[in-house]
Amino acid sequence: MKSWVDLNSDMGEGFGPWKMGDDAELLDVVTSANIACGFHAGDPDVMAQTMRLAHDRGVGIGAHPGFMDKQGFGRRRMSLSTDELANLVAYQLGAAQAVARSVGGRVRHLKLHGALANMASEDPEMARACYSAALKVQPDIIVMVLAATAQEQAVRDLGCEWAGEIFADRAYNDDATLVDRRLPGAVLHDAEIAAERILGMLSEGAIITESGKRIPTRIDTICLHGDTPSAVRMAHGIRSHLAGAGIELRKF
Repeated sequence: MKSWVDLNSDMGEGFGPWKMGDDAELLDVVTSANIACGFHAGDPDVMAQTMRLAHDRGVGIGAHPGFMDKQGFGRRRMSLSTDELANLVAYQLGAAQAVARSVGGRVRHLKLHGALANMASEDPEMARACYSAALKVQPDIIVMVLAATAQEQAVRDLGCEWAGEIFADRAYNDDATLVDRRLPGAVLHDAEIAAERILGMLSEGAIITESGKRIPTRIDTICLHGDTPSAVRMAHGIRSHLAGAGIELRKF
């Protein structure tokens, strides 16, 4: 079993006066924050506020680019050319870098959001286009990937720094992709069940799918979605269970 692991959450997903998730509470628990860059969610003010909180609490700041799809929260699939994908990622990463610097912080990592991430987990060329664009903007950036998917294949081919991610609150298919959110049981809400599941994966060094299949993989970070009502309770539950098993939470 690993002696430490990173706990990350997607946040900064509000817009103007509209709030999504309790980012301030989550930032007291997680060690890395994936902050929306304005396309699928967020705006400059929300980005700055979230990054300032993360920086002040020593939480790693990550850019979280997605499709330009606020109405669909970036969860609707889109067909873009390789150049369009590259520009979409570069644009959002550049915005994240600028806002992070303005609050005294720095972008450490990049993680794709929603449908963009799901499509890149199935298509190594799409993943490569996105990650190559990010590396041109910031060569030392750490790319957070869905472990054991085409995303991991892409970063291994590129030879860049990367972190393998598993999900605390999502069910898995047998190819290590995530079960479609529209299906029953795709999203987990019980902190006890999620924590035990995560401990099992860390103990075995493998993703455990919905069918019970084990997919051996490198696990550097655990994701907890910040937009669910149970996110804060889930975060505290996972941290408590990990601590009880002797596993420290720290930035990758």
